Amino acid sequence: MDIRVGRVVISAAGHDSGRFMLVTGVENGFIYVADGKERKLSSPKKKNIRHVRATKGFIEPEGLTDKRLRQTLRAFANRSTSEESE
Repeated sequence: MDIRVGRVVISAAGHDSGRFMLVTGVENGFIYVADGKERKLSSPKKKNIRHVRATKGFIEPEGLTDKRLRQTLRAFANRSTSEESE
């Protein structure tokens, strides 16, 4: 799956493993991700693209706030866990 700005990913490695995050930038095999809490939109984390799993989710980053990002990612997490339990 194509990983680009706006894609929701799940961290597969590191201390943030298992967390849903939003891709805010892509650069030479690395991506920048934010979750609105630990990593704000104003200071995203640089992460190796191999250390994330892409989801089908997409969030338009224009005009997004940290609070709205947290709420949206929480909804993705809840939806994801309910789909796994079915």
